[in-house]
Amino acid sequence: MILANKKVCKFGGTSMADADSIKDVEDIVKSDPTRVFIVVSAPGKRFKDDEKITDLLYKAYDTKSDCKAFSAVFGKIKARYDEIIKDLGVALDLKDIYAEIEREIKASDAPYYSASRGEYLSALILAKYLNFNFLDTKEIIKFDGEKNFDSEKTNVLAAKALSKLENAVIPGFYGSDEKNRIVTFSRGGSDVTGSIIARAANACVYENWTDVDGFLTADPRIVKNPRLIDVLSYKELRELSYMGASVLHHEAIFPVKKAGIPINVKNTFDKTKVGTFIRPAAQIEHGDRVITGIAGKKGYSVINIEKSLLNNEIGFVRKVLSVLEKYNISFEHMPTGIDTLSIVLADSEFKIPSQKLLQEISNAVTPDIIGVSTGLSLIAVVGHGMAHKTGTATKIFTALSDENVNIKMIDQGSSELNIIVAVDTVDYEKAINAIYKSFIGRE
Repeated sequence: MILANKKVCKFGGTSMADADSIKDVEDIVKSDPTRVFIVVSAPGKRFKDDEKITDLLYKAYDTKSDCKAFSAVFGKIKARYDEIIKDLGVALDLKDIYAEIEREIKASDAPYYSASRGEYLSALILAKYLNFNFLDTKEIIKFDGEKNFDSEKTNVLAAKALSKLENAVIPGFYGSDEKNRIVTFSRGGSDVTGSIIARAANACVYENWTDVDGFLTADPRIVKNPRLIDVLSYKELRELSYMGASVLHHEAIFPVKKAGIPINVKNTFDKTKVGTFIRPAAQIEHGDRVITGIAGKKGYSVINIEKSLLNNEIGFVRKVLSVLEKYNISFEHMPTGIDTLSIVLADSEFKIPSQKLLQEISNAVTPDIIGVSTGLSLIAVVGHGMAHKTGTATKIFTALSDENVNIKMIDQGSSELNIIVAVDTVDYEKAINAIYKSFIGRE
């Protein structure tokens, strides 16, 4: 049977955590015959203090030179999968595969192979359980020699492989380089795999099944009972995901965006919920909605540079950025004034001591004043509706002022899609609640 409308479904770690959750996956897949290509993550936590399989696989790599420690870690991994196989009643013996994985981990000089085996084993088990084909992403998702994802080569290979299959279970998170060595995406990269497969299959929708009802307007750990976002654009998704809304990997939009394929984020454990749809902005009626969501991250610092006539000095910014490039330091934002330049960095990006970095910048541009402000958090207020509504910034600033929150920095993109403010981390939760209450209110 060849289906005109094919759906690609990605199931996350909680959906693959144990046999009971995998039986929920089976119900979802078999309830709709168009759900033919299934991308899976490694098993996640079953309870609060449980360990994710991917974490155990990284630990296995780290302990590979210590036979006793490695054996203990790998024993946990095997026991977890053996329990799933037994509880599902699947006739599958992984003894030889376990032995091969042990050998390869011990022989490898990077953690990619080890980290990838969680998804690989999940896909083998689910394919057997559903009686679907198994398609290894090592053969179809390609990276270059610098471990950069090759989207067009991948799309050709994946489309060709999928066109020959009526169905398939596909491991997420990894592919291979030009020498056929395993390479992984960043953590959460199975979301990206699902998007890649959706594009290659020319799917009618990419369903991303997880353990929440969809995207919320704010972090429920900070705001009590935030509203569900019924629909948002690819751009809004990227902004919110990058700034901490962790439902979907922020790079997952790119493959489906090229093909105009919608994403539907849904809850494996409550199939009655419609979830959140992600579509092109042109397909969304925003109505009176000013903002779509609020997201944020802690752990930032700002390098503040002052120099008279800075704006007249050709190459000033380039010289500053060349120092960051020298140490492979990425920056988040760079607001400027006529005589000032601020560079916002995640604390994790300080790969050398801050004073050494300030000294190198000083040597490069001889500023009048240079210093660093620490203990900051960034909050992004995101929404296409802001471009068509006057007073949005004023409303944000008033909400924060009313709660006695001091704004350390303001940055707004030219698209008017988001406004980002920096606040002291001690005010982070209070600031998010103030903005939420001002724009969205309380139920």
